[in-house]
Amino acid sequence: MTATAVVAQAFLDACAWDVAVRKPGNVSRHSPGHRMQAEDFVASARACVGALVAPGRRVGERVEAAVRATRAAVGCNTNLGIVLLCAPLAAAAERPGLIGAGPAAWRRALEAVFAALDREDAAAVFRAIVAASPGGLGEAAQQDVHRPPTLDLRAAMALAAGRDRIARQYRDGAAELLDLGLAVLGRHGLEAGLGAVPDAPDAPDAARVAAVEHLHLAWLASAPDSHIVRRHGEAAAQTVLSQAAAWTARVRPGRPLQGDPAFLAWDEALKSASINPGTSADLVVATLMLAALQGGARWHES
Repeated sequence: MTATAVVAQAFLDACAWDVAVRKPGNVSRHSPGHRMQAEDFVASARACVGALVAPGRRVGERVEAAVRATRAAVGCNTNLGIVLLCAPLAAAAERPGLIGAGPAAWRRALEAVFAALDREDAAAVFRAIVAASPGGLGEAAQQDVHRPPTLDLRAAMALAAGRDRIARQYRDGAAELLDLGLAVLGRHGLEAGLGAVPDAPDAPDAARVAAVEHLHLAWLASAPDSHIVRRHGEAAAQTVLSQAAAWTARVRPGRPLQGDPAFLAWDEALKSASINPGTSADLVVATLMLAALQGGARWHES
């Protein structure tokens, strides 16, 4: 398998796990929501993966092309945050020897990718954000996406990092993906990734289901979800954070929560209130992709 194919498969597997496991408030194969179905997300991943992993492309080019491919396939914004997080991972993975390397090597490589972002990357990402038209976007006092950027992409993201957790990854070299996301998977013995979703998506194994649940709850309990804040305000996001923290305390490796009626009720209550922890779900996908790439030594190039 070529390096490009490994990156593509890592992305597709991560997107498949995102909807294979019930994550409260998010669309899954168990429960649609927010006028979307799980298949919309699977179709989006398939549509945009070629643009995302195309060798030699800059991060901004990957993001813009992937967003446009998604819009053409499903007609709505299903994956802007996912693409923003995964494009730098795909760019970094092109460095020789990085697939299968550990966190220290990935930290250096990602820092180099973010440090190299320029104003052209910013312009491409701004166009992608406008094209995706995410809910609650609004306008910014500085570097508003509806106007041409005057800063490089990392500097523009740094201005938004206080209110947007995806932007924070650009500012901080994806430190949270490495320090929080991978650490959660490590506690489940899955720091090298989850692999493919089983052919029977309604019954993947308990260990991996519990790991994905814990990962989502850990992101949701560690900071207010940016998407909830934009759509519903800080108070609503803090309430969901507190609820997630309570569930996190109940996580046990190999023992999924999605069979608990109260967990299912929380999922449905969030959807009924149109509360979608979308940023936390995006961070789940990026963590799963990064873990798979770290475990990429098990794949052999051909």
